[in-house]
Amino acid sequence: MSTPGTPTGPEPDPEPAGPGGGGRPSPGGPGDPEPPAPGARTQTQDDDDALGALGYRPELKRTLGNFHTFAAGISYISILTGTFQLFFFGVSFGGPAYWWSWPMVFVGQLMVALCFCELAARYPVAGSIYNWSKNMGGPHVGWLGGWMMMTATMVTLSAVALAYQVTLPQIDSTFQFIGDGTGKYDDAANAVLLGSVLILFSTVVNAFGVKLMARINSAGVFIELIAAVALIIFLAAHITRGPQTVLTDTQGHGTGETLGYFGAFLTASLASAYVMYGFDTASSLGEESHNPRRNAPRAILRALVASFLLGGLILLFALLAVPDLGSQRLSTDGLQFVVLSTLGSTIGEIFLWCVVIAITVCVLAVHAAGIRLMFAMARDNNLPAGSVLARVSPRFHTPVIPAVLIGVVGVVILVVNINQPQIFSVITSIAIIMIYVAYLMVTVPMLIKRLRGKWQPVEGGFSLGRFGLPVNILAVLWGGAMSLNLAWPRAEVYNATGPQHWYLRWGAFLFVGIVAGGGFAYYWFVQRHKTGVLAEHRFQASDPTTPAGPPPTPAE
Repeated sequence: MSTPGTPTGPEPDPEPAGPGGGGRPSPGGPGDPEPPAPGARTQTQDDDDALGALGYRPELKRTLGNFHTFAAGISYISILTGTFQLFFFGVSFGGPAYWWSWPMVFVGQLMVALCFCELAARYPVAGSIYNWSKNMGGPHVGWLGGWMMMTATMVTLSAVALAYQVTLPQIDSTFQFIGDGTGKYDDAANAVLLGSVLILFSTVVNAFGVKLMARINSAGVFIELIAAVALIIFLAAHITRGPQTVLTDTQGHGTGETLGYFGAFLTASLASAYVMYGFDTASSLGEESHNPRRNAPRAILRALVASFLLGGLILLFALLAVPDLGSQRLSTDGLQFVVLSTLGSTIGEIFLWCVVIAITVCVLAVHAAGIRLMFAMARDNNLPAGSVLARVSPRFHTPVIPAVLIGVVGVVILVVNINQPQIFSVITSIAIIMIYVAYLMVTVPMLIKRLRGKWQPVEGGFSLGRFGLPVNILAVLWGGAMSLNLAWPRAEVYNATGPQHWYLRWGAFLFVGIVAGGGFAYYWFVQRHKTGVLAEHRFQASDPTTPAGPPPTPAE
């Protein structure tokens, strides 16, 4: 039996938007086409028809073009934010040879991204992970995937905001507002203060609508890309050793351990795993993008590949150029130390300010993705007070209440950990694990559909063809293995200081288990009886505000 308010019948498969289609060009794009002839369909109408075929009426304003979509994906990944925030972690646990985790993580995440590209072409809808898992695995799997991703986004927002502490005080000690940095809790408390200010800024910008966010985000990404290329060139000019020395230097890590260096390498790989995720954001803004079925898959791949190439070269040349490869400061001050010691204070600080910009736009992108996810779940009445959370501001054309709520939760997560000296590694680890689990809520049901012969990419859209099954299998194996690796109860990650407690070492399993189990219990006993597309968000063919395109073609 269908739930109240949900469209009945087979899963819809909207007709693919035509290439170019004589539609509206991307904002700011060169070569604007001639206005469509009277009665001719525009690209926006095709995009809205695709959304209507999924059961939703178009409410969010389509203002994002090709670069905006790409910028959303690459700013969530954020090359400079991730590399500068966790370089110290990789070197601390794996030595310079931890660099090999970068291509390893890229290959694994590329398998996931390729699966997402097929889904982005077929389901151009907000809250991508939630809607994909719902359409692949059914409403229960969809709710759990969306819940895990939404919670992970809030934790990620806090984790990324903490990166201000790793950079600003190294630019100027004035930014160390709490203590002088030598006290046990000075850095953690100051990180909470700086992070809270950044989240407040992100909340205001996102509440004012996607257009303002996209403009700031695109400008920030433009600066970040230029800075990344320039940093590679500057570091390459200061190389002091060859790659054969760096890429085999383990600095003794893993000696005497059961798994040897492999065990240390798996721990250090968190530093790379942290960076290369969030590429699905390009698709999560699908209801605010032009021609998302064509542009979102491209944006996902471009964002991931660009991040791999630029980030990998930055890390490699930093290790080749640092004056003293054995310096203890590599494990404490990280990439910031490399830049300042190699390029000098003046040039180094210019690059560090670019890192600050990258962190800022990364927080904006993470926040924006969380808003769309909460909106998508609320629109299906899958969250408490769904009609309130799914309300779109008529002035700003964005869900304002989710923007505020996610910002508040992000600050609360920071405040709860204000006296936690290992806040960086703990918050980061939990955020990554939950993202990987949420991705599995998509790739596993998708693999099951493939094995049953029930998955077909949208006609004329992105398709893996005969490579779809092996890629999907690798994506699932990778996601499961890395989730287990990241959650493994290592004392050095989850209980690095102070007395050892079992509940701290098993903190990842406990936290993720409580979030998943508690959340799903609430859904099963309460929310699932209310689920269904809210009337004010439901597609109605007779509604004059909805597109008057052809009826959707049933799938399968």
